[in-house]
Amino acid sequence: MFLQKTIRKKTEVKGIGIHSGNPCTLIFKPAPANSGVYFIRSDLPGRPSLKVSAKNVQATSHQTTIGGDVFSVATIEHCVSALSALRIDNIFIELDGPEIPICDGSAQVFLNALLAVGMVEQDQPRKYCYITEPVYFSEGEKHAYVVPYHGLRVTATIDFRHPMIGNQVIDLDVNEQSFAREIAGARTFGFLKDVEALQARGLAKGGSLENCIVLDAERVVNPEGLRWENEFVRHKALDALGDLVTLEMPLMGHVVLYKAGHDIMNKLVRKIWDSPGSFRYVELGADITEVVKRFSGWSVPN
Repeated sequence: MFLQKTIRKKTEVKGIGIHSGNPCTLIFKPAPANSGVYFIRSDLPGRPSLKVSAKNVQATSHQTTIGGDVFSVATIEHCVSALSALRIDNIFIELDGPEIPICDGSAQVFLNALLAVGMVEQDQPRKYCYITEPVYFSEGEKHAYVVPYHGLRVTATIDFRHPMIGNQVIDLDVNEQSFAREIAGARTFGFLKDVEALQARGLAKGGSLENCIVLDAERVVNPEGLRWENEFVRHKALDALGDLVTLEMPLMGHVVLYKAGHDIMNKLVRKIWDSPGSFRYVELGADITEVVKRFSGWSVPN
């Protein structure tokens, strides 16, 4: 908890890309202390890299895409969400092409791969972004805010006019165990009419009932049904945890979301950066005792 972490050794995940439908491989590799999280394209000259950072977010429509001068990576949130729960600070994520394996549309395969090789502490203290004052962002009826909290907690609410979804809420203290039990296996979802429109444009060629919950106007099309009755909001929490990795440091705070997707999350992360009076950089140990005493009275507003 006090020291930065990486993984013990490399591990790989194979699958297909959601848009191309082509085979692709991702390799997690240990990274030195104070490195951060980077994607590396092993198939491009010079093996260019790109940091997972809100500064590099290019697109937030239905997914989070980061990009630089040489390459971009789409749908990063499933892959990196496990890093947030496992508190992995430093890691290289090597790709052999432009896409991340979609796997089953959740974070489960990525989490399993990371847990299989295990984590190791490094010789540098971990610095947290410890929220000391509420930070709030809203657009229309959508909003996201974070308030002081000793730990990482996510409360997410969604509301879809569909008989299988409706209003759903999840409230979870996030750690390795709760993420594995409640969040990691929640799959992405989409509506049949939208999937058909994307495929007509040559996109989502790799999309199928094996990697997405698909809904028609009345029901879930997948023959096996849902993994949880509220799997939809669980996946929204998974996405939010992935987007928090773009903060570039672990967050200590309570994140509250209402109809908030990737775009709202990106803007919340940027607002945290732009609100230096609302957080402190803390290292667990002596620093945290003072912070907890000072801010233990904060609670989530009604």
